[in-house]
Amino acid sequence: MRLILLGPPGVGKGTQAKILVEQLAIPQLSTGDILRSAIAAKTPMGLAAKEVMDRGDLVSDEIVNGIVSERIDQTDCANGFILDGFPRTVAQADVLGTMLAQKGLKLDAVIEITADAGTLVSRVANRAKETGGARADDNVEVVRKRLEVYRELTEPLVAYYRGKGTLKTVDGMAPVEEVTAAIRRAIGR
Repeated sequence: MRLILLGPPGVGKGTQAKILVEQLAIPQLSTGDILRSAIAAKTPMGLAAKEVMDRGDLVSDEIVNGIVSERIDQTDCANGFILDGFPRTVAQADVLGTMLAQKGLKLDAVIEITADAGTLVSRVANRAKETGGARADDNVEVVRKRLEVYRELTEPLVAYYRGKGTLKTVDGMAPVEEVTAAIRRAIGR
């Protein structure tokens, strides 16, 4: 089972990914984690990423794509994976499609977890009150900015994958267990 989880910041993608990892026995591939692992393992792409990061620059799509490709080739991904945080743009989605095709693989589903933006901002404000703002992203302005970036760069992936027939949409406003059940129904598992 090869999945992508899409949705705005705060919608619960991370929570759902952790549950699905346990239930489906496939790894979650977070680009940040993959990047750190590739650097630590000194893979060719990891070394390239480290050089860029040491200069203080952003890692290019080319390097991120290469690191994701290296990670998908690892044995724990043989039965599938959940992509979290990749692709973020239509250009990355195009590269991912080509990369998977070259490996003889395809996506089984792209799960869009939806939520009302106002509710997401309220959730963060409430969490900030409860935790005293302990998390760096427990800031309403930060969340609003992240939602804006999501709408601009990542939301076009919804139409992209709908056009490919792989998009499944679930309501992220439901309780966690209900969202998980809806995802499992959407993927036929």
